[in-house]
Amino acid sequence: MKLEDSIDLTRVGPGTVMGEFMRQYWIPAAMSSEVKADGDPVRLLILCEKLIAFRDTSGRVGILDHRCPHRCASLFLGRNEENGIRCVYHGWKFDADGKCLDMPNMPPNRDFKDKVHAKAYKTAERNGLIWVYMGNDQENPPPLPDIEANYIAGSEIWCLQRECNWLQALEGDIDTSHVGFLHVGSLTPDDLPEDHPMRPTVINRAPEYEVRNTEWGAMYGGYRPNEDGQTSWRVAHYMFPFWTQTPNARFATRAIARAWVPMDDEHCMLFDISGGVDEGNPAYISTRKTGELLFEKFEYEPATTDWYGRWKCRDREFNDWGIDRQSQRDGVQFTGIANITIQDQAVTESMGAITDHAHEHLSPSDQMVARTRRTLLAAARAWRDKALTPPGSRKPDVYMGARAGSFLDTPSVSLEDAYKAQLEKAVRWTSEG
Repeated sequence: MKLEDSIDLTRVGPGTVMGEFMRQYWIPAAMSSEVKADGDPVRLLILCEKLIAFRDTSGRVGILDHRCPHRCASLFLGRNEENGIRCVYHGWKFDADGKCLDMPNMPPNRDFKDKVHAKAYKTAERNGLIWVYMGNDQENPPPLPDIEANYIAGSEIWCLQRECNWLQALEGDIDTSHVGFLHVGSLTPDDLPEDHPMRPTVINRAPEYEVRNTEWGAMYGGYRPNEDGQTSWRVAHYMFPFWTQTPNARFATRAIARAWVPMDDEHCMLFDISGGVDEGNPAYISTRKTGELLFEKFEYEPATTDWYGRWKCRDREFNDWGIDRQSQRDGVQFTGIANITIQDQAVTESMGAITDHAHEHLSPSDQMVARTRRTLLAAARAWRDKALTPPGSRKPDVYMGARAGSFLDTPSVSLEDAYKAQLEKAVRWTSEG
């Protein structure tokens, strides 16, 4: 990859190619449970912008530039009271839209609150998730995207901060051949129940691929012969601008979506949303035939209020991601790292804060990674150079075409035909339920 391409893909601050592109979409900002009515303001770092979130007395969420427009003191120190956030420096108060409500340090004849606004972004909430729209057209935001997993009542949402660039974090989700090594490299087929969705990966760790462009971004199907003569498929998606759907779940009964939201160029926040009518995501509840869990749970660091204080894992680079070399030697875990998510985190963070793509040697197993980079770069530059509407940003229903997971089908069926047939049989969720 050219250096210019790498820079355009990875830098996300105001005025950058990717930063301006991403600002045309609704962005997951926080879980609804993080922001309490009349509670403490929460620091958010999104696309290199320092923001604060607060929920007012009536329940509305405001997301504002943390700097008070008076003297730039941080509104994080502010008092969340009576449907507004009040700066503690001089008492100026702002509502969730950034409108100045009060200037108590000014004589009435000098008051000019009607002319002052804090920088505020549009917000929305749906099913436990707070969204923010950071585009310039705040009067005409697009609809929220039709992310299927976010329509499932009672869907599980969890977050995890990753200390690396958003792109390399995302690319781990669209690389299927690593599963046979990083996650299940120490397993044999006899370790897993016959219907386990990861069993075909253990049997054959070198899949073939089909990759396609789609309305929502790109999709791949990793396929291999199954032991019963059928073809095992693992289908997954990249969705504009930073979403993935991973293939470890059962296709017919579960929906998943994972947002890799850039905090800045060297940190990102994962929002994992999943739900279904089955027993849960096999990636997190998998067991051996013995009933023993394949992967342990990870633990969070206690939260702090600084810009990087939310949703940090206890095991990070400072302690080698909790690697247990004896577990690695004994074949308990191929990596020696007990949790599947932290296995991913370790390898992507080990690449450095921003991967130097000049050192890569991509192979046929990286088709989806290469396709996603090209697709994303072309769309972002088309927005910059031609003002072409970013794909899916104003057509939320295109995301409903994406569904990921694993399934079996008859041999010699194309990706398109296998995917269409499975989609018609799958349980689906929409805004109507």
